[in-house]
Amino acid sequence: MSAKETRHEAKRSLSRERAGASVLSTKKLSRGQRELLLNKGIGLVETDFIAIQPLDFEIGTLPENVIFTSKNSVRAILQHPRIKEIQQKNIFCVGEKTEAFLKHNSFRVSKMANYGALLASEIIENHSKENFLFFCGKKRRPEIPGRLRSAGVPLTEVEVYDTLSVPKKIDRIFEGVLFFSPSAVRSYCSRNDLKQSTAFCIGTTTASEAKNFTDNIVIASTPTIENVIVQVVKTFR
Repeated sequence: MSAKETRHEAKRSLSRERAGASVLSTKKLSRGQRELLLNKGIGLVETDFIAIQPLDFEIGTLPENVIFTSKNSVRAILQHPRIKEIQQKNIFCVGEKTEAFLKHNSFRVSKMANYGALLASEIIENHSKENFLFFCGKKRRPEIPGRLRSAGVPLTEVEVYDTLSVPKKIDRIFEGVLFFSPSAVRSYCSRNDLKQSTAFCIGTTTASEAKNFTDNIVIASTPTIENVIVQVVKTFR
């Protein structure tokens, strides 16, 4: 066998070794995110276990400070008649992807934190006398409004979208299941058993929900889809 043939055979053997692991993503990934897994020989199935439904809403007085905790809430207000006015406010947000999406759509981001609790701490420490408007989902997490109100920070909430469960039965066991929200965990586990799989979670709040169904959990070191994928690759390479 020639040296070239030997190299090709080695690559095929490595591919066969890696091909054993398959994971399920509970949301559709982008092409680039998908390739991060497939290029490492990890099998992938994708299906959305939640859906986002925009809500009708009204905006009263707009304070100088506005909070967003997801791209979903940003998308929900992009067509609002007062969007230009909102873009000029001081924006506080959760997550790098939310921050990038806000900046892409001409919002003025003043502060980003990776978690809602961290953003609440920043506001309480440095902006406790200011007024805030929180554009949120109907099933929003309690950390921001709970902590701000406990600290006496003036806050108005406007619900701009709802998260709907889209459960479905998956007739196979995956080595790993990727979760990007507590709602996706609940939706998946309403029809499927998680005990034989590793739950890869985007953050601590998602992991807290997963702990209701399994002890086999890996949490992303930073709360991004890409880092969830990095943890998958580290686990199964």
